[in-house]
Amino acid sequence: MPNAIKQSGEGLALQVTKPARAASLVEENADGEPARRAEVLVYAFDEVLLVVDVDRVEVSDRAELVASAARDTKSIYRARGARIQIAGNGYQVNLPPAEDAGFDEGDAAPAHPAPGLLVITTNERPASRLAADLMTIRRGQIST
Repeated sequence: MPNAIKQSGEGLALQVTKPARAASLVEENADGEPARRAEVLVYAFDEVLLVVDVDRVEVSDRAELVASAARDTKSIYRARGARIQIAGNGYQVNLPPAEDAGFDEGDAAPAHPAPGLLVITTNERPASRLAADLMTIRRGQIST
């Protein structure tokens, strides 16, 4: 069951503990304490948010991911900076452009991880298909 978008002190946010670890957006030391929490850009498209690690995803790779998402959704809104934050017993990411993408507080929002990337979607089939495509593109960027 995906986590739901919630209200935080800085607007809408999503709990992303396991996906953030899988995407290497957080790294923990041997004691389980955070050693690195990524600074990210959050890009908004209809029903899709791309959360991209600014230090680990090259600008050219970011451009390819953003262009692909824009072509597929036929939309693009703003991108905003954010940071993976400690929240409860895990991590969350603030989603400043979430409302632009059509997300509201309480919406279920699966977070799909790839290296340096989370693709947050609605539960709609086209958005989930796009998430799979973007994850494949990102993995291809890493392997070349």
